[in-house]
Amino acid sequence: MFTSFFISSVYTKDGEIAAATSTERLALTAGKYVGKDDPVYITRCQGDFPAVGELLEPFTRAQLVEGWMRGSHTGPLMPVAVKDANPSRFDGPPRVTALGFQIANGQLIGPRDMFDDPSFDVARQECNRLADHMRRHGPFEPHRLPMEEMEYTTMPQVMERLESRWEKLE
Repeated sequence: MFTSFFISSVYTKDGEIAAATSTERLALTAGKYVGKDDPVYITRCQGDFPAVGELLEPFTRAQLVEGWMRGSHTGPLMPVAVKDANPSRFDGPPRVTALGFQIANGQLIGPRDMFDDPSFDVARQECNRLADHMRRHGPFEPHRLPMEEMEYTTMPQVMERLESRWEKLE
């Protein structure tokens, strides 16, 4: 059985909140995954915290994540501007957006669309190339998640019904 661990928040040594996420585990309703748990992640930058550029740097490379079409496929996480966060190709590749805000005189100023920046174009191109490569695998691993990780599909139930038909190959 696959076990996942998640970080829900990060604190400084002084106990000051540095980062938090809205979702720790995938939402289960009636004992099964029902989706709609796209997380929001909030982090603080500057001062005692990482610089904005340090925080965004990991998104300059394609990282494979679970959750592409029906949450049952692996794909590259593509950093996109909010205006481009409307995937249509096989519901992906998976997208991530980033909005930046300033706090000035107790007021929240912004947002600034952090990925609406040509410096992320190479990462987006890399994600598209990797997405092409992953899709060419067809409905098999590594593009499709392992059976026990599939979320929006009846595949595990179908496999269970067909279990008596399987024969071991030697």
